[in-house]
Parts: sequence; C-alpha cells; structure tokens
Amino acid sequence: MPLIRRMPKRGFTNVQFRRLFALVNIKTLELRCDKGAEVDVKSLSENGAIRDAKLPLKILGEGELTKKLTVTAAKFSASAKAKIEAAGGTVVEVPLKKWRRSTAASKTKTSTAKKTK
Repeated sequence: MPLIRRMPKRGFTNVQFRRLFALVNIKTLELRCDKGAEVDVKSLSENGAIRDAKLPLKILGEGELTKKLTVTAAKFSASAKAKIEAAGGTVVEVPLKKWRRSTAASKTKTSTAKKTK
C-alpha cells in the first residue's frame, strides 16, 4: 500500500471555499498610473500590474500615494481606502457576485419530477 494512504489524515483545508484575488499595493498604483486616471481590473491588466483580469481586484495599503485616482475594485484594505481618499481620490467598491442556481432551472427539475410520478 502506498505511503500516502497509510498516513493519517488530519486537519482542515479550505481549498474548496477560498477566494482568490488579484492583489495590488498602493505603491504599484503610484508607479504605474497617471494622475487623475481611472483604475480598474482592465487598466491594471493592460499595464501589466496583474496577470489575470478574471479575478476580482483587492487593493492593499503598502506604500504612499500622491496622485488623485479613481479606483474601482472588489475589496480594499482599510489603510488603502484611507490613503486613496487622503490623496484626493475616490474609492468605488464593486460587490462580488455570488454564484447561485437559476430559479428557472430548479423549477423545471421539480416540475419534471412531479410529472414522472
């Protein structure tokens, strides 16, 4: 029997439930964005600051910001939000979309189940 099957399995892993974000620090915005620019996932992927434009964006507060920017992201750290607003910029938080089963699909399944009985 392989060793991995003989070893006890313990602990918890949240691999199924974790949320992945594209992380960007304030210092990256300072270096890569022009004054007065609108910053979002698309513009940062074009600049090369993030790799995957499909992931939601999270802005972290490491570094200093002197430019006035309009930043649109899914999440902000408290320090990042304070630094952007202190520089005269605006923060736009876009809520994450949760996947839910469509109600039309679930209704058709229940209606077909009732017909077969």
